[in-house]
Parts: sequence; structure tokens; C-alpha cells
Amino acid sequence: MSIKVVTGRGGVALLACALALAQPAPAQGTGDGFLFRRPSATFAFRAGYDRALAGSDVFSFVTERLTLGRGAFSSLTVATDLSARLNDRVDLVFGASYSGSRSRSEFHDWVDQDTLPIEQTTTFARIPLTVSLKFFPAQRGRSIGNLAWVPARYAPYVGFGAGAMWYRFRQEGDFVDFETLDVFRDKFDSSGWTMTAHGLAGVEVALGPRFFLVGEGRYTWARSTMRQAWVDFDRIDLSGFSVTAGIAFRM
Repeated sequence: MSIKVVTGRGGVALLACALALAQPAPAQGTGDGFLFRRPSATFAFRAGYDRALAGSDVFSFVTERLTLGRGAFSSLTVATDLSARLNDRVDLVFGASYSGSRSRSEFHDWVDQDTLPIEQTTTFARIPLTVSLKFFPAQRGRSIGNLAWVPARYAPYVGFGAGAMWYRFRQEGDFVDFETLDVFRDKFDSSGWTMTAHGLAGVEVALGPRFFLVGEGRYTWARSTMRQAWVDFDRIDLSGFSVTAGIAFRM
């Protein structure tokens, strides 16, 4: 049996096509604006501002005596979320965030024997670890057969959750003994874990098949018993309202 070599323009074109088809196609996770499968999870990083409510008597005590306003306990915040898709409208979300302030102050009406200000530093930190359910009122994407999934441009959501929060309220520096009027140096610390609950609302804005922007507002409720030197005070108010924005990745 003999082999014939095909020549001419047509033969070259057929040979090129055959070689191209013979090459293995590289594995891909995305197409032109779509995924080859519906995502099963997302990871998000957010940052923003957390306004502490600072509504309990310990905050009233320190703001009345020191050059601190209630706004001193609000701060920047950072957060991460890992979401598992339960169905087309619901996600289970595991989250962690941190917000913390550190403010210098002095007594309003008192100075030391050298007429120098009596100064101290106040630290207030909160770290909630939470589990949430997020509900999407509208479809956040659509499937094309069994081979492709196209994200919606906008996907608003609401949700709620609960968890545990670690907090610290600390003052260190110089203080006045109001019985003897002596100035002394000390540190007053209260920290520990407490339960927390929250409600949230936000929106996801698609940047492409994998990445999207996320903006969220969240109200967090939490209170805890004051410890150590603060035992004469009522439960500390750890509640706050945060507004954050960030970027997320579909997996």
C-alpha cells in the first residue's frame, strides 16, 4: 500500500486543521464571561469603618472624666468571609473581623504637681467569629445547559447570624485617686469572650466570571460582663454598625 502526499493550498490547510485538532485542549475554569460550572463557594476580603455604639456606663465614666468622646471607640475594620453555596438563593457564611481603636487622653480638670497633664491611653478591640445565612432575593446567575454559568451583574442580599466575640477594654497610664488626690500609674484591663448576633445587607457587583466587588452594612449586637478592676460597672456595650467594601473570588 502506498501513501500519497497531498499538495497544494487545500492540502496544507487540511494538514494544519488536523494538527490543531490533534492537540489536547488546555483545562479551563472560565469562558468568555462565564464559568464552566456553577460556583460552590466564595472567599471575600472587606474593609471599612465600624461605628461603636459605646452605650454603657463605662464609656460614660471615661468620657466624663477624660478628654475622650464616644467617637474615640469607633475605628477602621477588616473582615474575611468564606461562603458555601447551599442553593441558588442561600449561602452559609463563616466570617471573622477585627476593629480596634487606641486613643490618648488626659483628665479634664486635673494636673499633676508640676502642672503637667495626667495622661493615659485607652484601647478598645473587638474580634467576632460568626456564622451567617445570606439570602439572595433575585437570581445571582443563570445556567446555560449543563456546561456554563453566567453571573448576574448585580446580586443584592440580606442575612443574619450569630457567633462569639472576643473583646478588650484597657486603660493604662496615670490616674487620680479621688479620695487622696494622689496621682498614680496603673493599668485597668477587661477582656474575654461573649455571644454576639448580627443582621446584614449588601450587594455583589460582578467584575467577571471569577471576581466581584462586595459592599455590606452590618449591625452587630453584643454585651459582656466587665472583669478585673471594672467589676463595679454594668455590662459593657460591644455593639456597633459597620460599612465595608471589598473584593471576592468565586471557587
